[in-house]
Amino acid sequence: MRFESQRVAWWFFATCMLLFTLQLVYGFILGFAHAGYDGLHDVIPFHTARATHTNLLVMWLLCGFMGAAYFIIPDECDRELYWPGLAKLQLAALVVVGVTAIIGFHFNWWEGRKFLEIPRPLDYLVVVDVLMFIANIGMTVWKGRRLTTTSMVLFFGLLMAALLYLPGMIPTDNQTIDSYWRWWVVHLWVEGVWELIMGGILSYLLIKLTGVDREVVEKWLYVIVGFTFLSGILGTGHHYYFIGTPRYWLLVGGLFSALEPLAFLGMAIYAISMAKRGGRRHPNKIALSWTVGCAVMSFVGAGFLGFAHTLPQVNLYTHGTLVTAMHGHMAFWGAYAMLVLAIMAYAVPLMTGRHLHASPASTFAFWTSNIGMIAMTLAFAVAGITQVVLERRVGMDFITVQKEIEVHFWGLILAAGLFTAGILAQLWVFVRSGLPVGDLVSGAREGEDGYGAG
Repeated sequence: MRFESQRVAWWFFATCMLLFTLQLVYGFILGFAHAGYDGLHDVIPFHTARATHTNLLVMWLLCGFMGAAYFIIPDECDRELYWPGLAKLQLAALVVVGVTAIIGFHFNWWEGRKFLEIPRPLDYLVVVDVLMFIANIGMTVWKGRRLTTTSMVLFFGLLMAALLYLPGMIPTDNQTIDSYWRWWVVHLWVEGVWELIMGGILSYLLIKLTGVDREVVEKWLYVIVGFTFLSGILGTGHHYYFIGTPRYWLLVGGLFSALEPLAFLGMAIYAISMAKRGGRRHPNKIALSWTVGCAVMSFVGAGFLGFAHTLPQVNLYTHGTLVTAMHGHMAFWGAYAMLVLAIMAYAVPLMTGRHLHASPASTFAFWTSNIGMIAMTLAFAVAGITQVVLERRVGMDFITVQKEIEVHFWGLILAAGLFTAGILAQLWVFVRSGLPVGDLVSGAREGEDGYGAG
């Protein structure tokens, strides 16, 4: 670790792990409710648990991206973070907004718009918080002693993510118009600018972990991110098929949704080839596993499974079913959750001075969580396809179908238990690593990373 202010990232990563663990709790509440055991309904109704589960996901991922930026940007720009104190204030404000939103969900204080449920007053506080974050990293880039492609791609992705939050705040009383603008936030985040963030963080990790020359890594970063960004923007059309928008969205959405898997495949090949090409034997092999695994699993979840149900002829039957949950769980895990865990696996040992990356718990966490998520995805697929056949093809009513597929959720709960065991192992490694320490591992300069040989 090169700069003192990079250690502020640890507090964002700690918040990530706390919120991620809480998200798993609500995931089990939803799983048991789907299996017919909604015993907490009077205290935590299903719609409340679902809103909390999805919003915790968004919040902990954003915390992870912010922590990654606070660790990467100073290193890439060769200077201390411009306002380290502001970073701590911004995290505290973000936590206050998140806690207020979650408590509000339990008292029915929300907007009721999927993925954008937080009340409008909190929207304004989120905007202020993100503006503080963008100003901090923006000034760090502006005043930096060097400018790299990796830092610029990461900064641009974060800036656009902030700007694209604003369309979701456009007031309207028309359902179609509201849904039109809402996807500008939801889709253009996860299948647009978040992919720029993903590309920037992946580039940084591959440079540090493989030893491949920066120019080679960043050259391919331009190509892959450009293709991914283009297909993701116009791929927004697959959300416009059946909400009352013009029919040309069937063509636009179908065509560019079909191109998205190619972009993710390119990202997977890019990561694997850089890892194989790297001649340096980096000691933190688990960070490299998370990095390459992120690129591969994002192709499976966001690319292949996304393509499998976003063609208009297929989506006619699958939209609004558990097939979407199948795609969503693997996509968010592969593309973004694994990315945050990858930067944590690399950065936390540098910030704490405790190199637990070679511990059995780290290996157990990686393989168990990934196997568990694959099993969860298969369980969602079986339940979702059964739902499509019975409800959309046979014509059974919704409630009857939900009773028919309850048995499949026991498989999902077992898979979720395996996944949770892996995440708890990752949490254990994080806790054992301890708090960020003094300058134990600083002093690394270009070409070094602070890791010892063991």
